Amino acid sequence: MAFESLTDKLQNVFKRLRSKGRLTEEDVKTALKEVKMALLEADVNFKVVKQFVKSVEERAVGSDVLNGLNPAQMVIKIVNEEMVSLMGSDTTEITMQPGKAITVVMMCGLQGAGKTTTTAKIAGKLKLKGKKPLLVACDVYRPAAIKQLQINGEKQEVDVFSMGDNHKPADIAKAAIAHAEKNGHNVVILDTAGRLHIDEDMMAELQNIKAEVDVHQTLLVVDAMTGQDAVNVAKEFDDKVTIDGVVLTKMDGDSRGGAALSIKAVTGKPILYVGMGEKLSDLEQFYPDRMASRILGMGDVLSLIEKAQANIDIDADKEKEMAARMKKGKFDFEDYLESMRQMRKMGGLSSIMSMLPGMGIKAGDIDSMIDEKQLARIEAIVLSMTPKERQNPKLLNPSRKHRIAKGAGVDIAQVNRFIKQFEQSQKMMKQMQGMMGKKGRRMMMPGGMRFPF
Repeated sequence: MAFESLTDKLQNVFKRLRSKGRLTEEDVKTALKEVKMALLEADVNFKVVKQFVKSVEERAVGSDVLNGLNPAQMVIKIVNEEMVSLMGSDTTEITMQPGKAITVVMMCGLQGAGKTTTTAKIAGKLKLKGKKPLLVACDVYRPAAIKQLQINGEKQEVDVFSMGDNHKPADIAKAAIAHAEKNGHNVVILDTAGRLHIDEDMMAELQNIKAEVDVHQTLLVVDAMTGQDAVNVAKEFDDKVTIDGVVLTKMDGDSRGGAALSIKAVTGKPILYVGMGEKLSDLEQFYPDRMASRILGMGDVLSLIEKAQANIDIDADKEKEMAARMKKGKFDFEDYLESMRQMRKMGGLSSIMSMLPGMGIKAGDIDSMIDEKQLARIEAIVLSMTPKERQNPKLLNPSRKHRIAKGAGVDIAQVNRFIKQFEQSQKMMKQMQGMMGKKGRRMMMPGGMRFPF
């Protein structure tokens, strides 16, 4: 999980600050030394760390902060603000050409960073915003690169332009723009050849495309897991071809997150998107303030709400009906299944919980608490029931339970345990609703999503 280690360390620092009540100048300096070590261990650029700690110290070591009513909270607030500033303060989007003019975006990056997949995801996002993008296969070197773009284009339901691998990338780009003009596409996204390393010939090819075609935005895709190497790659690409922004991929696999905190400060170029998984919804718009909130362990409810709204489509009448049933404690297995599906669309329970503030859970503990395989087994149990059994759990006699266990490929004991837990949840839900009265609200996630328990 992104920033897992850094978040845990920063939370420990803040906990010690809060426990002191009044703070001395020495307390703040000691805390900032720990923050400095945590950032360096997260693979944040040394110069960036040095400047960050200096900026925080200048603001935090003063009479207004130290003599305030809640000095620890003031220090944390300053750390948060400086972290937002470090990552760019403002949210950056792809700048579109005015009116009906075609916007040309060139994607570049090293091999293995996920450039082609990310290119298709960006096209999918632009389509959702009402644009008509055209993906262009300009990678004529890597085997199956064109096919990969076509498959990803199909997934996003976006047109793909290809001329095979016997033409120069610059010529393909020119032909693609002509094709876009004829077919009403207003965004052309060029998927260029990836590089194993910074290659002069390949760089010359990117320069040639930009010389032949009016490229409005050049986006670099970098692998977050490479840490400081990602920052160095961004700097070199900017020096050679001039980039306008960065897309950070594989953030879900990097527990350090140093690249996210360093790129803007080192290169001056903003991060536009971060990749948090395989699905389209896992490519997230980069919001510096929300990312800072996640890093500091404060959650990211706004992103969670947006994710829910984008991925969850529930009929309003069905929602009211379900709410009424839950109030009476009649939440059945069909409802459970629906909740599971909603969760999966949003990246799973661990993804959701990591965005919730105030859970009192360390980032590293979430995965150990939530067994996604167990959730999959439970779903298999529910799917092995008949529609009538899902709607009326009282029908589940021993012979039916044995049939369900066989269908789900699990032991009968697991089926019995799940049904017992489900019945207990129903009772608890009914009791809670009774205790909370008319003003009681059911346990829901932001955007209307229910917990499946």
